[in-house]
Amino acid sequence: MEQIKVSSEADKAEIYRELLPQLESLVSGERDFIANVSNLSAALKQALPYASWVGFYFMKEGELVVGPFQGKVACTRISFGKGVCGTAAAGNRTIIVQNVAEFPGHIYCDPDSKSEIVVPITRNGEVLGVLDLDSAEYGSFDSVDERNLERVASLLEKLIDYKSQRR
Repeated sequence: MEQIKVSSEADKAEIYRELLPQLESLVSGERDFIANVSNLSAALKQALPYASWVGFYFMKEGELVVGPFQGKVACTRISFGKGVCGTAAAGNRTIIVQNVAEFPGHIYCDPDSKSEIVVPITRNGEVLGVLDLDSAEYGSFDSVDERNLERVASLLEKLIDYKSQRR
């Protein structure tokens, strides 16, 4: 059984320094799409105390469909270009929102969500989905999260044959 261990007293940068090698080990050698994204969402939720929701949405027939996640029940489908997730996917760029109430068109799947970060998952320029983290606190996400969560997304790009999973 895998255990994710990070120092509870570490700053955010140190948490990621400890966490990223563990995430790589967690998915190393495992080719099953659902197993990898399920474990990644659980590990991120466990390691990042400020994250109230961690999960994935994947592109299917032109819209984002919820994948494995940790947290409250989520929106099942998000239109491409709508909300934070759809906007990040459409622009193929990471979006950090310090106060979701100030994001035009924010979709309130969880009324307790106050801030959010969404990182596109791409392969060869094609957006396959997004990694989405919410927090019940304002201003929880920053450039440290952006840089490191983009590394998590990159890890998925390399390890998962997504096209075979889109049936």
